[in-house]
Amino acid sequence: MNRIHSAAVVALLVAACVPSTGDLGNVATPPPTDEPSIALPSDEPTPGDSAGPIATPGSSGDPSGGTTTIRAYFFLGSFTDNAGLVPVLREVPKTKAVGAAAMNALLAGPNDDELGARPAMYTDVPDGTRFLGLTIEAGRATVNVSKEFGSGGSSASIRGRTAQVVYTLTQFPSITSVSFQLDGLSLLIFAPGLTRDDYADQLPRIFVDRPAWGGVLASPGRFTGTADVFEARFRLQILDGGGRTLADKPVNATCGSGCRGTFDVTVPYTVSTAGWGTLRVFEPSARDGSPTSVTEYPVWLTP
Repeated sequence: MNRIHSAAVVALLVAACVPSTGDLGNVATPPPTDEPSIALPSDEPTPGDSAGPIATPGSSGDPSGGTTTIRAYFFLGSFTDNAGLVPVLREVPKTKAVGAAAMNALLAGPNDDELGARPAMYTDVPDGTRFLGLTIEAGRATVNVSKEFGSGGSSASIRGRTAQVVYTLTQFPSITSVSFQLDGLSLLIFAPGLTRDDYADQLPRIFVDRPAWGGVLASPGRFTGTADVFEARFRLQILDGGGRTLADKPVNATCGSGCRGTFDVTVPYTVSTAGWGTLRVFEPSARDGSPTSVTEYPVWLTP
């Protein structure tokens, strides 16, 4: 695993300073949708198109109209000492430069609803950071951001913001790793080719990558992600707006107890009318079965 040396990161940064695709459908009126990535039209290049640089700050949307849904990754706080990255969805004007759109959504930060949630969402990316460009070669994205990206914060904050960029860009299947530039300068303190595996410590114990925070969850709902829990076992619940349990399913990840395994399960539920509900995942206490390592956030439930 690539590691960033904390002292060097702080000193040098201050001084120098697309998962599988799927059809997202239409963004719902109250919330966005729940798919893990975007459906790239067949007549448009993917983020890994061989035409060289694929995204610059001046990239424009499609003048014919339409929208594209992309993901950005922010940190969701926790009441159980279990904060970590979660995906949110953003609807943007239809564009070929989906990588640029995702980066700009990330740099814009959480919206008011996300900031005001309990627990609240936050970003480690410093204010004023600008996206300057993106190139992709053989699966590696090189993202160029302004020097503000390296300013302020602790070494933990710097690690958090790099994780946000890595997760945001690797939502696209043609991007498997990310390298960084600040104002066009490649810094050796950032190991080249950083991957999601390098930032497993930035995730909650049970990381749900689908559905996204505030996404539409049509029944049966599909849930994917990773977990590092005792004996690879945890529970997944769907609650209605009144807190009534609609579904309660035990889930087994592919690995646990010191390793992070994957999961992909489908869970049906029934509601009479559409409305907000809650997705909750947690690890039952080995002592009394009480919920530990709880992550929960709103989802839009449909009949």
